[in-house]
Amino acid sequence: MEKLGPVFTLVAILVLAGCPTLVAAQGPADQLTIAFDASLAPTFIDPAETPGIGTPFVFLYALHDALAKPLPGNTMAPCLAESWKDSPDGLTYEFKLREGLKFHNGDPFTAEDVKFSFERYRGVSTKLLHDRVKTVQIVDPHRIRFVLHAPWPDFLAFYATPATGAAWVVPKKYLEKVGEEGFKRQPVGLGPYRFVRMTPGVEMVLEANEQYWRKKPTIKRVVIKGVPDRTTRLAMLKTGEADLGYLMVGVEAATIKNDPKLKLAHVIPPAAWWLDFPEQWNPKSPWHDRRVRLAANLAMDKKALNEAERLGYSRLTGSIIPSVMDFALRIEPYPYDLAQAKRLLTEAGYPNGFDAGELTPLPPFTTFGEAVANDLAAVSIRTRVRSMERATFMEAWRAKKLSGLILTVTAAPGNAPSRIENFVLSTAPYATGGYPDIDDLYKQQAHERDRKKREAVLHQIQRLVHERVMFGPIFEPATLHGVGPRVEEPAVGLTPQLYFAAPYEDIRLKKP
Repeated sequence: MEKLGPVFTLVAILVLAGCPTLVAAQGPADQLTIAFDASLAPTFIDPAETPGIGTPFVFLYALHDALAKPLPGNTMAPCLAESWKDSPDGLTYEFKLREGLKFHNGDPFTAEDVKFSFERYRGVSTKLLHDRVKTVQIVDPHRIRFVLHAPWPDFLAFYATPATGAAWVVPKKYLEKVGEEGFKRQPVGLGPYRFVRMTPGVEMVLEANEQYWRKKPTIKRVVIKGVPDRTTRLAMLKTGEADLGYLMVGVEAATIKNDPKLKLAHVIPPAAWWLDFPEQWNPKSPWHDRRVRLAANLAMDKKALNEAERLGYSRLTGSIIPSVMDFALRIEPYPYDLAQAKRLLTEAGYPNGFDAGELTPLPPFTTFGEAVANDLAAVSIRTRVRSMERATFMEAWRAKKLSGLILTVTAAPGNAPSRIENFVLSTAPYATGGYPDIDDLYKQQAHERDRKKREAVLHQIQRLVHERVMFGPIFEPATLHGVGPRVEEPAVGLTPQLYFAAPYEDIRLKKP
């Protein structure tokens, strides 16, 4: 966890103690300060690096723009692309690009940039996209055509939503001039805010792009501070040092809710928290036994976890696929049943439980990890909660270097197939194994253009995942953010597909 110094710690203690002597540290009238819930990684600001989670889009929505993205009232709103159409045979998708746009450095936006960004993309689902797209044809400077090898009903879901970052555009000429490292130091985009400077891990400063095509931002400067410690984020809200405090849960969320000067904003995005069993594919591991995985599910008191972490606002679930996603099958959560969990462990040969090693929660949700560990301990599944920095966690998870148990979440938009592709298949970037029949069913639905038939196959996959207890689903989280007194419109929930405040150009401060 990032150490923020004794002054921050003291302020945090005084805030939680209700000390009346705190002095407001309100920022400039034209500046919004966000206390972000993790250290800031350079990979967060490069669309090519986006993994299958929502974190990087907090920054991409400010700095960059995409052909299409979720906006208020539209889950796939035309942005850099004014319109698009697919051919009757499902083999081509043609995009008409918005004309007259310029990158932050003055370079004109053209189809060359779109093609370059797609070919440069190396984030989640890279292989899937590049394998299925036969060619990318530049029709003219403001028209581009994607030609597929075979019909793929999910092309737009994987390309034109934040399920991936492939449709987020970077400037070809600039990047070729400064190189990859130069771009990470000084990124240039098309978004509502331009990059000023970044201290890795600590702070990023952005200034308004007054020529942004959608609308001119009303806030001149946005400062995003990496503050992994929740208590410190709360202290910053209390003193006015921060205007938005991200991901406030448990005691801190309750404190905000009860403070008349602050506001607790919440939204339930298409996200799900679950317990991952990466060792279930190892025949020598206790987790290889379905009964053990089911016991862990029955041991988790999801209602109590929801109350403690999210003040009861979250939606309990039995699936890692959010129920609001296209093609999702609503699955009821496993019940809380300690007696049955203990019986299952005894049947599996573990009457006294076992040492499950490390339980690694997505940073910085250590308290959530500790709560889950306590639930498992009630049936003698013993774990040690491991704390990591978020960028390191994501790299280790994707490299399949995490063992024991993983407590994780993703809030990246998409649909049921995109979740399955990223987390369920044997080839998934975040899976350590899989089932051949599920892989085959996935391939079958990927070519099915009849929606009802396709939905039936996808529902069959989700039932199999549930029956085989591949995961330990907990809830679709209500994302809670603290809002300071200077904020008129925090933009939390304006776009329900996003867990963060967006679009940035819609955030407003109160007039002085």
